[in-house]
Amino acid sequence: MPVVQRKVCMLGATAVGKTSLVRRFVESMFSEKYQATIGVKIDRKLVEMGDTTVSLLLWDLQGEDEFQSVRMSYLRGASGLIYVADGTRPETLVTTKSIRALAEETVGDIPSLLLLNKSDLAGEWALDDAFMSEHGPTDVPVVRTSARTGDHVEDCFHHLVRRMLEA
Repeated sequence: MPVVQRKVCMLGATAVGKTSLVRRFVESMFSEKYQATIGVKIDRKLVEMGDTTVSLLLWDLQGEDEFQSVRMSYLRGASGLIYVADGTRPETLVTTKSIRALAEETVGDIPSLLLLNKSDLAGEWALDDAFMSEHGPTDVPVVRTSARTGDHVEDCFHHLVRRMLEA
């Protein structure tokens, strides 16, 4: 079975759950303890996709509220991007929009997803349809996820892997 390597970068504002999503996907674990990512943390997971094994390198980039161009160098060689916003903090979706514009200048139009994380906090959810239509992307799949419960986490990573293999 052939093995191909693909790099995916996780992008988003501070404390949206990028690290928790990666940990849920790679280790099937969730921790309530918040630990800020400094710089970049890289994880690897093998994903079986049909008759291909994908060695997925997950680059969990430090959260940025003001994205610095120096971090764009981390995106080189990426085959896919996962943008993460916190469904309880609408401003993180606005931040994601500006991060996406900068990222696409660097790597072009590559397979991407937008994850609206923390869907388990339904009582605190603050992204309504009107806000999404004004600030959300129209050309990127959007998935509600929960790193805490695992809802849709595995599915979205597999969806991105399929799209990267087709690209």
